[in-house]
Amino acid sequence: MNFLEDLKKDLNEKFPQNTFQYSTPFGCHLLEVPKDQVVEVLSHLKQTRRFDFLMHITAVDYPKRDKRFDVVYELFSSKSYQRLRIKTKVGEDESLPSAIPVWRSANWFEREVWDMFGIVFEGHPNLRRFLVHHEFKGFPLRKDYDANKQQHCHSALPIHFEDEFNYVPKPDSDLVPLNIGPSHPATHGTLRIMAELDGEKVRRANVELGYLHRCFEKMAETHPYNQVIPYTDRLNYCSAPMNNVGYCKTVEKLLGVEIPPRAQAMRIILCELSRIIDHIVCIGANAVDLGALTGFFHLFTYREKVYSLFEKLCGARLTVSLTRVGGMAQDAPEGWFKDVLKFCDEMSVGVDELDRLLTGNKIWRQRTQGVGAISVEEAIMWGYTGPCLRATGLGLDLRKVAPYYGYEALDFDIPVGTSGDVFDRYLVRVEEMRQSIKIIRQVAENIPGGDYTIRDKRIVLPEKKDVYGNIEGLMNHFMLIVKGLQPPEGEIYDVTEAANGELGFYLVSDGTGTPYRLKVRPPCFAIYQSFSDQITGGLVADVIAILGSMNLIAGELDR
Repeated sequence: MNFLEDLKKDLNEKFPQNTFQYSTPFGCHLLEVPKDQVVEVLSHLKQTRRFDFLMHITAVDYPKRDKRFDVVYELFSSKSYQRLRIKTKVGEDESLPSAIPVWRSANWFEREVWDMFGIVFEGHPNLRRFLVHHEFKGFPLRKDYDANKQQHCHSALPIHFEDEFNYVPKPDSDLVPLNIGPSHPATHGTLRIMAELDGEKVRRANVELGYLHRCFEKMAETHPYNQVIPYTDRLNYCSAPMNNVGYCKTVEKLLGVEIPPRAQAMRIILCELSRIIDHIVCIGANAVDLGALTGFFHLFTYREKVYSLFEKLCGARLTVSLTRVGGMAQDAPEGWFKDVLKFCDEMSVGVDELDRLLTGNKIWRQRTQGVGAISVEEAIMWGYTGPCLRATGLGLDLRKVAPYYGYEALDFDIPVGTSGDVFDRYLVRVEEMRQSIKIIRQVAENIPGGDYTIRDKRIVLPEKKDVYGNIEGLMNHFMLIVKGLQPPEGEIYDVTEAANGELGFYLVSDGTGTPYRLKVRPPCFAIYQSFSDQITGGLVADVIAILGSMNLIAGELDR
């Protein structure tokens, strides 16, 4: 019995006379249920089918339809590695029950859907503006909202908490309200933390985000598929190629094409180089926030070496747009793979030096051990993925459980921690850098020959010599520029293991040259949900240590 048949039998027993619909669009399992039963179904699937992760909730707007919105839930099982998409239809004046009683991670996911689409979730404790500012009017991801309509904010909200939005400090109380950020180097520029302090202890806390919100998803609806790639660079700009790869991989799966082995190898190298520099930024910034300036300078030397490799490959350093749908933008220059192997030798020494600088350092240990500890169960409840999840002891890595581009043929290990605290997150990232070096060496020493992109005139632009040299090449170029590549109608959710965890793209195509809907599932959005809980009851000094260990990148957090 296959997965969907087994699921159908199970749900028929639990919900007799149901009207559920089952399908497998582009190989993904999809279950459509009525809105009044969606939370019951989610709860049942979590309890009996062991779908322990709620990866994201999003919506799609169909303004000409009676039931205007599709609300989409993406589930994942860390036991069977199965994925299941739950979809329900909701009218413009209708509401949905909140899924927070089933997953705490549903809190921010539902709040984002309300903020972007105006869909109400009954029972949600805090449906207020989230990614757009508090003066914003309308719902930006509805199809009738003009993408060029900008709304400026003219005031800042006072300190507020989820249980007391209209907070007023009591004159006779010793409790002190404190803004930590957004204009503070330790909050990395765009994160506002609001705390109420009892001496040095945080009595309660709240966060405000959206300071870097650019509405990436709205912009994707107005641009051809390949022109979305530079926008993905600006998501996690500390490891931009990983965003390029994740997005292009999703579009390619929708198109039903497989990129050449050489392009796959180049993408692996770029992703692992990006993982290294992303961990460099995380560890270096976390260390400098706690006073370890030497480690910051030392690590950034190696980050610059990677940027030099990017620059040699494509001419750009930070935001690179290295991939194209169908492969790579161009082939590697002569000697580039030797330069990559040379960097691996240098980086191996650098990681060992970092290990000696920090791992045994008494001050570093005192500031990180036991701080921000979280269990496996709590991490799953919040939707943690990546190093922060693996630090709790669960060795979940998509490169192993759902390998792509040939990761299954490579020899590498998945480091895990035990306590999930700041120190274990650091140790996991250090070891992941060593494993990335190991992966890069294996690939760079055995680069396949052949082309760096597929040669499908419906998808990839022809070479310049063909554009200028023959009429067929000129016409292929003209048609692709004018119409864009046009995937078939349908929807897909595809994932990669980014430096922070699961980077997912939910893509809906209407068969035209631009995405009908593109939702990005950024890893640190789910992780940051738990931040207020993690710092409550701890010292104000630990706020900065925990924040740095989460590796929050505002570009992907706010989008």
